[in-house]
Amino acid sequence: MRTTDGASVAPVHHVVVIGGGIAGLAAAHALCRDGGAGVRVTVLEGARRVGGKLSAVEIAGVPVDEGAESMLARRPEAVGLAREVGLGGDLLSPATAKAAFWTRGALRPMPSGHILGVPGDLTSLAASGVLSAAGLARIPMDHALPPHPYEDDVTVGDFVSSRLGHEVVDRLVEPLLGGVYAGDAYKISLEAAVPQLVPIARGGGSLLAGVRELLDKAPDPETAGPVFAGIRGGVGRLPGAVAAAVEARGGVVRTGATVRALRRTPEGWQLVVGETRSAETVDADAVVIAVPAAPAARLLAPHSHVAAVELGAIEYAGMAIVTMAFRRSELPEDMPGSGFLVPPVDERRIKASTFASNKWSWIAAADPDVFVLRTSLGRAGESAALQKDDADLVADSLADLHEAVGLTALPVDTRVTRWGGGLPQYALGHRGRVVCVEDAVERLPGLEVCGAAYDGVGIPACVASGERAAAAVLAELASPRRRAGQAAGQPYTGTGDGYDDPV
Repeated sequence: MRTTDGASVAPVHHVVVIGGGIAGLAAAHALCRDGGAGVRVTVLEGARRVGGKLSAVEIAGVPVDEGAESMLARRPEAVGLAREVGLGGDLLSPATAKAAFWTRGALRPMPSGHILGVPGDLTSLAASGVLSAAGLARIPMDHALPPHPYEDDVTVGDFVSSRLGHEVVDRLVEPLLGGVYAGDAYKISLEAAVPQLVPIARGGGSLLAGVRELLDKAPDPETAGPVFAGIRGGVGRLPGAVAAAVEARGGVVRTGATVRALRRTPEGWQLVVGETRSAETVDADAVVIAVPAAPAARLLAPHSHVAAVELGAIEYAGMAIVTMAFRRSELPEDMPGSGFLVPPVDERRIKASTFASNKWSWIAAADPDVFVLRTSLGRAGESAALQKDDADLVADSLADLHEAVGLTALPVDTRVTRWGGGLPQYALGHRGRVVCVEDAVERLPGLEVCGAAYDGVGIPACVASGERAAAAVLAELASPRRRAGQAAGQPYTGTGDGYDDPV
């Protein structure tokens, strides 16, 4: 490409990001930041707002999150992105991280010294009362057991229970893992969900000793800083701030723009956007697919049978969040800590409750006379719970809260948020499935995928996924192969994944 005076000018590449959740927005932000004037970015989001499962709303005049409310602070990606888009001054640590389990008929303190519920400190565990005497007595048998027959993968529940007993899984691992995936520990992949335990499984030694060793190597809490961070006004503010930063750098963020189809062209890709009767087409040099597994599979199906099949096999779990505001003066005197988790084995209606006004100082300061708490309901395979109407979900929450903490007050305001199919389930062999998808997509020039379906459901993992996709796109757009093809007037094409006809 040359100007009228004959000087060469680098071509401007159009990159479209499909999906305006935090992974897609992170990809768009990285493309705008690192691509410079040579990249034009468009984000197409089918919903009426960006952010996906991150959303901040108000209840009783108090700003709260109705989706994820905190992010892992010891991973740099999410807090780094928040700082880049102007929210650094609003990053806050929880006012309290003291949580409990509601199990065996009482609220019991969460023991210290564990990795996602897998214990390394038996003294703290015994003092908590979470396990029965029989459950505690089973754990030391781990030292005398033969090596676990680890091969390619194993579920978290099967591995941990084989070493430490089922009670550790049922009352410790399940509620913590369920808080992340809303899933079943006996169906979730160890390699995908708790990869730090995989070397222990492969090594065949004691799980208890292995966890203790990992904990000994962990950063000192006093120097490493808080584990989690929130954002004043809600983590749900992050997507809007990222979208604004994208637009400030010249990008375009469109909502209500569902991508119906993805077509290959000699120059790159063409997207079919909007309602069938009034669809428009958008041309792109490269595309980042940042939507959940099922819609990603539909878009990829004409181009990669392997990617479509593997993505289509990823199941999702739905859940509901019930947010309630109470008059603080009507609450029981003893509502300490950040809340509690509920093991599925106890067969309660709720799976957790967060005392948001205790956990986040900005919520407490917004209205000292109002106390906000949240409950979550629904796990993988529990669709019936989410088919209840809002009033029943509120009633179920109040009934369990009455039994757990003696709550008798009625809320002054409520909000029920349903996240149908919101959390991907990392089933046995998930990492292998992701490798198959990545290998297949790599054969499709100008295409990348990212999001919670691949390498982590947490906010930092999703941000990292989006940034990796952006880096891959920029590297390909700058590749000598692509530039040479453009200079010769030839299309830059690939051959699919072996199931497709050569292009």
